[in-house]
Amino acid sequence: MISKVKVLSAATLLAMSAGSVSADDNRYIIQVDNDHKGVVKALAKKLGGQLNLDANGFFAATFDGKSLDDVKGLLNNPHIRLIEADARRVPLALFNDDAGDPTAQQLTPYAVYQSQADQVTLQMASAKKVCVIDSGIARDNGETGGYNADFDWSVITGSSDSGTGDWFRDGGPHGTHVAGTIAAADNGFGVIGMAPGNPLHIVKVFNASGWGYSSDLAYAAQQCSNAGSEIISMSLGGGGANSTEENAFNNFTANGGLVLAAAGNDGNNVRSFPAGYESVMMIGANDADNNIASFSQYPSNTKTSGRGKNVTTETNDGFGVEVTVGGVDTLSTYPSGATSLSAMTANGTGYASSAMENNGEASGSTFFMGTAESTNSGASGKICVIDRGVISFHDKVANCENSGGIGAIVINNEAGMLYGTLGTANSTSIPAVGAALEDRAALVAATTATVKVGASDYGYMSGTSMATPGASGIAALVWSNFPSCTGTEIRDAMKATAEDQGANGRDDYFGYGIVKAKAMYDYLAANGCDGGSTEPPTEPPSGDLTADGSRSKGGSQLDINWSGFSSSNVDISITWNGGSFNDTTANDGSQSYSGDKRTTYTITICEAGTTTCATSFNL
Repeated sequence: MISKVKVLSAATLLAMSAGSVSADDNRYIIQVDNDHKGVVKALAKKLGGQLNLDANGFFAATFDGKSLDDVKGLLNNPHIRLIEADARRVPLALFNDDAGDPTAQQLTPYAVYQSQADQVTLQMASAKKVCVIDSGIARDNGETGGYNADFDWSVITGSSDSGTGDWFRDGGPHGTHVAGTIAAADNGFGVIGMAPGNPLHIVKVFNASGWGYSSDLAYAAQQCSNAGSEIISMSLGGGGANSTEENAFNNFTANGGLVLAAAGNDGNNVRSFPAGYESVMMIGANDADNNIASFSQYPSNTKTSGRGKNVTTETNDGFGVEVTVGGVDTLSTYPSGATSLSAMTANGTGYASSAMENNGEASGSTFFMGTAESTNSGASGKICVIDRGVISFHDKVANCENSGGIGAIVINNEAGMLYGTLGTANSTSIPAVGAALEDRAALVAATTATVKVGASDYGYMSGTSMATPGASGIAALVWSNFPSCTGTEIRDAMKATAEDQGANGRDDYFGYGIVKAKAMYDYLAANGCDGGSTEPPTEPPSGDLTADGSRSKGGSQLDINWSGFSSSNVDISITWNGGSFNDTTANDGSQSYSGDKRTTYTITICEAGTTTCATSFNL
C-alpha cells in the first residue's frame, strides 16, 4: 500500500516520559475576576511574564526561571484569587520506541513490545523464509539510496525482473522499510525486526512509480515457492479480484504456506486484493495506544455474489481483517541517506527533535530569542532557542541567522513535537530543528546546545503496509519454534491468541485483535499445532554447530561439511521445490550427494534424532 512518511528524529526519539510530565515549565494559572483581569495581565507582563492563554476567570502565563512562590510574591494583587502551577497534560502512549540514536545504538520499535515479539526467541535452525513482494531492498545503490547495513545479508536472496530491475536495488524506500520491520538484525545498532535476522527472499514487483499488476503477484508467488519461502508478505493491494492471482495464493497456502497482505489505507469498508482472497490473511493497523489506525480499511467478512434468485451470501474470516499490528509511525530501515535525521542535546542531555531544514551541525552557547520577531546581536555565534508563534518558522530562523546565530531550535507552543519546514523559498543555511513543548523549560534554561541535521538510514512510515510485515515477522518468529505446523495452523493460532480490542469479540476493524507473539507461543506449546495436542518447542542449537557446502562436478554434486556435533550420527535433510530427501549418516564431518545443477537445495544438519541443528544453508 502507498504510505505516508514522517521524518525521523533520531537523536532521541523520546516518548513522553513520567519525568517530562512532572518537569517544571515555569507556567502558571492566575485566577482573577474578569473586571480587573486587564490590570493583572499588564502587571504580569511588566514583571516578565509571557501570556499563553486568556480565558473566562483566569489566564496562563510563563515566568522563565521563576518558582510558584516567586510568582506569588511578584503578583501580590488583591484582584488575584489564586495562583497555581499549570500542570502538563500529555497523550498517554501504552507502548513507545526506545529512546536514542539508531546510528549509535540499537532501538526497539514500539510494535515489537506491543506484540510481545521481544519475549520469543527466533530459532534459526528451523527458521521459515519470508518472501517479501515489494519494491526491492537496499543492498546496492538504488533509486533513493544505497546499502543499509542493518540486515544479515547472508540469508537474503531475491528475484530480479527485467521491468523493475535488480531485487537488491531499492525501487523507493518502501520495500527496505518493510523488510526491516520483519528481519532487521540484532546487531547493536539501528533497529530490530520482529524476527531479527530471519531469512528473506525479495521479489521486486514495482519501483518508485509505485505500481504493478495482479499477474506480477501471481508470478511472484511462484518465485517465492521456488526459493523455498514458507511465508509471503505483501504490503500492497488494489481493487478487483481475478482467478489467476487468487489461484496462485491458494496453491501456496494449500502446500503449507502462509500468505499475508495489507488491508488498505483508505479508511473505508472497501475490500482490497490480494488481501480479500480467502487464502490470504488480511492485516489491519493499530497505533501505539491500541487504537485502530484511522486509515486502516475494514471490509466485512461477509460477501454477497450473484443476482436475483441466484444471490449467495458467504461469511469467512478471510474476507475481512483477521488481526492487527502496530502500523502508525513505524520506525524501520531506509536505503542509506534516503531520509533526514536530526539530533539535539542541551547541556549534554539528548532531547527529541525533528529535522526542519539545512544539513549541518552546530554546537555552542544558547541564546533565548523569544518568538524571534526581530534580529538580536546577542545571538551572534550561538544556538538560538526560539518559541513558536507570531511569525513563520522561516522568518524566525532567518532572524537567528541574520543575528549571527549558528543553529536554531524552534519549540512547539502546543503539546507534542514540532514538525515543520522552512518553506519552498528557504533562504537560510543554518541547521534548524523542532522541539517539543514538554522540553521547553529545560531548553530555555540550558547554557549549551548542539543541533545536527543530516541524511539517515532510518525513518518512519505509516500504513497497513507497515502492519503487514509486522504480522509476517511475528508469524516467522513463532513458527520457527514449532516448525511442524502448517501455515494455516500458525494463522489460526495468531487469531486464537490475539488481544481483543474494539467491540467485544471479532469485529470488522480489529478482526480478532492485536497479535501477541508470546501468547501464540504459549498456546502452541500447550495445545500443539492443531490446537488440541502438545508439541514441544524446538531445542536451540547447542555448542558451536556449523554446516556449509559447495558444488562440484559441474554443479551436479553437493559436497556438505559440518562440525561441532557431539552425537555419533547426524540427520541430513535436503529439500527443494517439489521434493525432499532425508539421510542419517556417521558424524564424520562430510558427505556428498548427487543433484540437479539447475536446482537450489536447502540443507539442514541435526544431531541424530533431535531438533538440535546447525543453521540451514542453500546450495
